[in-house]
Amino acid sequence: MADGFEQKKQKVVRPLVRESENKKIDWRKWREERKEEKKRFKEMKLLKKLEKKKKQEEEERQKQEEEEKRKGKGRLYTVSVALPGSVLDNAQSPELRTYLAGQIARACAVFCVDEIVVFDEQGENSKSVEGEFTGVGKKGQACVQLARILQYLECPQYLRKSFFPKHQDLQFAGLLNPLDSPHHMRIDEKSEYREGVVLDRPTRPGKGSFVNCGMRKEVQIDRQLQAGLRVTVRLDRTQNPEGKVHKGTVVAPHVPRTELGLYWGYSVRLASCLSTVFTECPFKEGYDLTVGTSERGTSIDDVTLPTFRHLLLVFGGLHGLEASVDTDQNLDITDPSVLFNLYLNTCQGQGSRTIRTEEAILISMAALRPKIAAA
Repeated sequence: MADGFEQKKQKVVRPLVRESENKKIDWRKWREERKEEKKRFKEMKLLKKLEKKKKQEEEERQKQEEEEKRKGKGRLYTVSVALPGSVLDNAQSPELRTYLAGQIARACAVFCVDEIVVFDEQGENSKSVEGEFTGVGKKGQACVQLARILQYLECPQYLRKSFFPKHQDLQFAGLLNPLDSPHHMRIDEKSEYREGVVLDRPTRPGKGSFVNCGMRKEVQIDRQLQAGLRVTVRLDRTQNPEGKVHKGTVVAPHVPRTELGLYWGYSVRLASCLSTVFTECPFKEGYDLTVGTSERGTSIDDVTLPTFRHLLLVFGGLHGLEASVDTDQNLDITDPSVLFNLYLNTCQGQGSRTIRTEEAILISMAALRPKIAAA
């Protein structure tokens, strides 16, 4: 009995001993394998680092190339148009006044005018668009009304409620034809730049304000700004499609023009008289080429424009630039041609005694366009 048990015990134990012997670890080999594994891991880490660096360098190179391309595409010069607000007094009803202002806005947008200066030739001394329309034919608010309608039309449709409350000057705004400029975006239109209004919404510390850019999602910009401000936003190229907001950066309003050559609307400025059109110029270096228009001027066909950075084209009212010079107390001259570098007749042999200002803008800009491009 005991012998049989011992035999069984031996049978059970022996294979276990063999199994443990087989499982004996070769520590030298294990250390070598670990060393090789660490070496491979370091190599992989280094390769990933090099790939990341290469990718960053490639992105920087592409960025530089894009910036160089932008510089080539951009438009660095500006075109400004100045005209008296009294042109509205030539209209017989509030509806016609509104439509006339719309024609001026359309003419300026078609020819990519960057600034419209509305000057007073009747002593109204208007400095801002705050004021009430006092009636057709009455002296008072022609400059203000023209400036307000021009600003209203330039503003993208999705921003108008934010900037233009109900006003008598805009009661016939429904008659106006839209400008349809590049910055008047549709809701799903893709563009690198958009106009927007800063929203009155709380944000986390260190995060930028929210902006309504007329898209399905709001845009979070890179800085905190006061609510109600109009801003130009450059949208980030890579957007998270699942994110609640788009990401963007605030840029100066001239950036779409100077970088991509896009026409980005016009600014509107009120001047109290003809002389302040020149003296209150928003550009540091002033207008380096000024052009007056009159039927008494030199024929435009005989003129070549010199190179310029900021061009100013000035139109007279119903009685021409002579009337504007006469009413300006800052000027002691009678001949308006001395105010300008060039004094041009843009429509030789006209078949009508008078050319209306809205017509003169179209005629003059059409005649000057190839000369501006050449200069």
